[in-house]
Amino acid sequence: MKNIPDVKLGLIAVSRDCFPIALSERRRAAIKAAYPGELYECPVTVESEKDMLKTVADVEEQGCNALVVFLGNFGPETPETLIARNFDGPCMYVAAAEGDGDLINGRGDAYCGMLNCSYNLGMRHLSAYIPEYPVGTAQDIARMIADFVPIARAIIGVKGLKIITFGPRPQDFFACNAPIKGLYELGVEVEENSELDLLVSYKAHAGDPRIPEVCADMAAEMGEGRYYPDLGERMAQFELTLLDWAENHKGSRKYVAFADKCWPAFPSQFGFEPCYVNSRLAARGIPVACEVDIYGALSEYIGACVSGDAVTLLDINNSVPAQLWEESIKNKYDYALTDTFMGFHCGNTPACKLCADRAVKYQLIQNRLLENGGQPDFTRGTLEGDIAPSDITFYRLQCDSDGNLRTYIAQGEVLPVATGSFGGIGVFAIHEMGRFYHHVLIQKRYPHHGAVAFGHYGKALFEVFKFLGVQDIAYNQPKNLPYPTENPWA
Repeated sequence: MKNIPDVKLGLIAVSRDCFPIALSERRRAAIKAAYPGELYECPVTVESEKDMLKTVADVEEQGCNALVVFLGNFGPETPETLIARNFDGPCMYVAAAEGDGDLINGRGDAYCGMLNCSYNLGMRHLSAYIPEYPVGTAQDIARMIADFVPIARAIIGVKGLKIITFGPRPQDFFACNAPIKGLYELGVEVEENSELDLLVSYKAHAGDPRIPEVCADMAAEMGEGRYYPDLGERMAQFELTLLDWAENHKGSRKYVAFADKCWPAFPSQFGFEPCYVNSRLAARGIPVACEVDIYGALSEYIGACVSGDAVTLLDINNSVPAQLWEESIKNKYDYALTDTFMGFHCGNTPACKLCADRAVKYQLIQNRLLENGGQPDFTRGTLEGDIAPSDITFYRLQCDSDGNLRTYIAQGEVLPVATGSFGGIGVFAIHEMGRFYHHVLIQKRYPHHGAVAFGHYGKALFEVFKFLGVQDIAYNQPKNLPYPTENPWA
């Protein structure tokens, strides 16, 4: 199943009737010529509310699900902002810079018009994406459109998302307990199920004729000696169970993410740990968050839409030992010890994001707890290895105990440093992480789970969260910018 939206952009020009309409149309055509991707150029230019209705009908008929509204001149304030109300999809507003004609008959004043456009959007309580500097030439605006695509993809995805859960959070695991009120405010649906529902469906998939094909794919992905052949059929059966559940239960929604309970009862009843299967779904753009972490699943899905790549969910887990920092990081990388930490989870990170020696193994902690530290049996099924060096963005969207949405974003990297530990784990480095850890993660009471996108996507994520109406967007502030709660004498 395809679980990430395709963005089909439409371009609409607007024109205030006391300015030459030809100016907007000529400038619109220049944007179409400058943009290298697919961009539908609506032939109707909006001067009135009736024009607005025609353009919205036209772009929807063409299958557009995101719009670029272009002020080729000052623009008509009411019709141009009503586009965002009448069109079912994200809209970006941009304006033309001068310089492509004389400043008598060829001046458009879109620089001025953008102010009134923004004012009117605010009065109507309409959300729209306006770039940091939204005025430019055709080439400038083509670059802005390219920046808008991943933002639009995430907005479309969230509005069409259902998060499916199995089981309540584990006992005393308050980190994954959050009000679902925020989901409904974002337009996300949630379907909550019992672990028993999942077990019944899993048993019904016994002998599924598709199992051998999935087993062969798992073996090819891991390579000989890096998986348990006797577990293949069980894990393939579970993968098909989740995929079929997603298809049969998404209902009116287009996209799905999971938040599943994976311990303590799961391994003994299903006969394996679900981590490797979860990693495979995440690699396809279907996040499966551990420990019924609903907002973790939502965060992962947003990152998958923005990056167009596999993501993962990790514990902000343990400090890097001073000796390891001294031997492998100090004087080699520009990070203090407090800038570093280890991101870990049992084995849900996709294979494509782990080092070459990755392998399906067993969950050491669960083996101690459930199998008394003996020969691993049903605690097998984690995907383990050091996370491959990469730029990363660590982020999370959360609903706090008062029902308010808040988020953080921090860019950094996974260092090429061997962890010497177990699970899916890596040495993460984020500048000023120590201060961020205290004044954002602790001070604002975030849980220990964070989503990871493999690349620097802070710019797009920031705009997505703004578009979604999140008021509190935190980041790792530099030393010269103290946090409000930071003690200046510390």
